[in-house]
Amino acid sequence: MTTAVAPSAPLTAEDRCDRCGAQAYLRVELATGGELLFCAHHAREHGDKLREIASAVHDETHKLTDKPVPAAD
Repeated sequence: MTTAVAPSAPLTAEDRCDRCGAQAYLRVELATGGELLFCAHHAREHGDKLREIASAVHDETHKLTDKPVPAAD
């Protein structure tokens, strides 16, 4: 038997850190079910422990440093 897992939806500005309420940039899907969301600060602070208990990690912290591309006219 195989089980298909749907990819995580991209994080939006409405997704908030479970620790402090700031915008979330990291989604941790737990092996036991459920998920946790973290801002970049708390993702860095707790990242090693989170990866130990995660079945999947969706990291979008790169959005904080990527430079936007100007739109073509």
